[in-house]
Amino acid sequence: MTEEQNTIHSFEIDESNAGKRIDAALPGLISDVSRNHIQKLIEEGQVKVNGKVQSSKKYKVGQGDFISVTLPKPQKLKVEAQDIDLKIVYEDKDLLVVNKPKGMVVHPAAGNTEGTLVNALLYHCTNLSGINGVIRPGIVHRIDKDTSGLLMIAKNDTAHRSLTKQLSEHTITRAYRAIVYHNFSEDTGRIDAPIGRDPKNRLRMAVTTQNGKHAVTHYTVLERFGDFTYIEAKLETGRTHQIRVHMAYKKHPLLGDEVYGPKKGIFGVKSQMLHAKVLGFIHPVSGDYMEFESDLPEEFEAVLEKLRKRK
Repeated sequence: MTEEQNTIHSFEIDESNAGKRIDAALPGLISDVSRNHIQKLIEEGQVKVNGKVQSSKKYKVGQGDFISVTLPKPQKLKVEAQDIDLKIVYEDKDLLVVNKPKGMVVHPAAGNTEGTLVNALLYHCTNLSGINGVIRPGIVHRIDKDTSGLLMIAKNDTAHRSLTKQLSEHTITRAYRAIVYHNFSEDTGRIDAPIGRDPKNRLRMAVTTQNGKHAVTHYTVLERFGDFTYIEAKLETGRTHQIRVHMAYKKHPLLGDEVYGPKKGIFGVKSQMLHAKVLGFIHPVSGDYMEFESDLPEEFEAVLEKLRKRK
């Protein structure tokens, strides 16, 4: 691979990053690059410190170190259809509503080209909207890998444009269920706080005025367990990680969310307790309002049961 095909990032380590392991410091300095990716680049000899290849991911950077990271040119992704079980809640000639399980990524990306919802959709459908390109065919909106629940999929561009317009106009019903830390002092509330990329950590989102976009979440308390609360959260807007960020901002991070909450969960939970339970929209062709609801996953129900027994 020639140097012209690569992207080289160069920077000097400042006081805020001095003393960190190199694989921990670099993800915060290069946008959209994970720690695992950095570790792989180190193994491949693509990271230099003061002009010399650094082969140890445990190396601790010092203030004034000059780092250069070579990122190979991204490969064009080829998305394959895969026979993966799909939980289809509704389907007609224009759209589908699917119930995505926790642990499934919505669409392929570098380093993760198989086992996604899109791979499953391509096997199931002969036609999907092409508005979002070959990597995200039919995808109108997304939920996180470790969030379960309902998603709408467009089979043609007309349906896609209609659903996207409804999203932009905030007329789609999206109600989630979540278990969060601590007890709320009120039964209902509204969080209106802008969300953007965290200026201090590019892998996270945050409430910020620096690059934040308008974001509003409504919440209602369903059950109280003292140190935990079961809530419904309704999205007025749809920013990346919106419920997770807004709840953490209010000092009520989601149980199991190690990115925005405590690193050590309870009940063996290792990812956020968040489920997209209700999805409602106007059908792009018929004009009828349609609303769908999905059951909570077994893991979610099991945690609720344990909290009820403790109470």
